[in-house]
Amino acid sequence: MRWDALFGDMEAELASGDRLARESEIAERSRTDIAGVELADRLRGSLGLRVGVHLGSDAVFEGTLSHVGGESLVLDEHHHQVLIPYAAVSRYQGLGRLALTEQSSVRRKLGLASSLRGFARDRAELAVFLMGGTQGGAGLSGVIDRVGRDYFDLAITRSGEARRAANVSQVASVPFASLRALRSIRSAAL
Repeated sequence: MRWDALFGDMEAELASGDRLARESEIAERSRTDIAGVELADRLRGSLGLRVGVHLGSDAVFEGTLSHVGGESLVLDEHHHQVLIPYAAVSRYQGLGRLALTEQSSVRRKLGLASSLRGFARDRAELAVFLMGGTQGGAGLSGVIDRVGRDYFDLAITRSGEARRAANVSQVASVPFASLRALRSIRSAAL
């Protein structure tokens, strides 16, 4: 009878050691997998979630994450959409744990300039948040005239005014590096 107990104890110890070794290997593989996850993949896995995006200028945008690009993301607010370059973000709140890689090589290559060219083509009225701007406030408002490699020209107009030569008070050339966010301005009817 003592032999049965001895062999039972030995089997239990081996099973426990195997289980611990397996759990250790799983934990190590998990750490290795997580080490390869990029933030953009986490953002992509959080599409459709309500997130908070904190900028280095103390501005905070909250909304539903609707697009994740190569260099920027888009949040849907109640009456606006906000484009935020990744470089302007100091932290995120509300991201899910899922990570999804971008499968399209074309979408991976589309950067901030592509999005800005779309705004220029659409003649969209925008509020522009800049580095060093007022606490959470937009620095400029207007319409993007043209987009270069690392800057864009903004025709500054008063809110609600169409982009006409007579309505443009000045044209500002804005380096991408100083851009914190662009918020679409929609009519109150929306």
